Amino acid sequence: MTTPFDPARQQASTVCLPPGPWANVLDCLCDHFKGIAREQWLDRFARGRVLNADGQPIAADTLYRRGMRLHYFREVPNEKVIPVQEEILHVDEHLVVADKPHFLPVTPTGEYVEQTLLRRLIRRLGNPHLVPLHRIDRHTAGLVLFSANQQSRSAYQRLFPERRIDKHYQAIAAAMPQHDYPLVHRSRLVHGEPFFRMHEVEGVDNSETHACVLEKNGDLWRYGLSPVTGKTHQLRVHMAALGAGICNDPFYPQLVNEQDDYARPLKLLAHSLRFEDPLTGEVRYFESRLKLDW
Repeated sequence: MTTPFDPARQQASTVCLPPGPWANVLDCLCDHFKGIAREQWLDRFARGRVLNADGQPIAADTLYRRGMRLHYFREVPNEKVIPVQEEILHVDEHLVVADKPHFLPVTPTGEYVEQTLLRRLIRRLGNPHLVPLHRIDRHTAGLVLFSANQQSRSAYQRLFPERRIDKHYQAIAAAMPQHDYPLVHRSRLVHGEPFFRMHEVEGVDNSETHACVLEKNGDLWRYGLSPVTGKTHQLRVHMAALGAGICNDPFYPQLVNEQDDYARPLKLLAHSLRFEDPLTGEVRYFESRLKLDW
């Protein structure tokens, strides 16, 4: 018998229990997720926030079984509200396009669960099937494309790895008259220290960015950036490598350990997306309504 669709379950995380000596699922989860206190797991079980593979709440003393599939709900106690507002630009049967403001994560991560673009859109549209087709950094503002339909999702997901979608960004950074424009910057990007920062190393290129100058305003220029590849922090690292880190960047070229300053957002905007719709063949174009101020 097919289990009825449960919207809440679609927002849950999933784990398959690993091999081990545990007597019950509580002991296994406590040992597997050492950063979550036993009391917190007991509270989740008591509130029906741990489900079996069929989406039914289970008890903490449920017998452990290797490979058992469980759904659980990530929670952040006293999660702080991010005082910014997203805007929905387009909704149809297959796609949702939203303008993400600076500082708002796209998906749950770390200290953010409910205060993410995905969770906000699920609540606003009542569609638990929403899945982001790509990501932009929490510090970056602009367009994010979501799949709204499970049946057509794979067709749109293929646009990105197959490079059949044109992504254009704008950034404000110091003037770099030493370069000829338009220019192409290629390098090999790998994770560095701390783990969330990327850096360039010797080796075969795995990232490519095209850059041009859109506007000049004294010592600051507005750049047009087109990433051919989609490495983490690619545009931020490439701009720093060229000689001008993007204005207000807390990670590049140097790591700045400061709390979010909503008056000084990263001057990077995912400005437009253009692609041929894989279902209809029509050219789709979306442009952000957000602006980067000098």
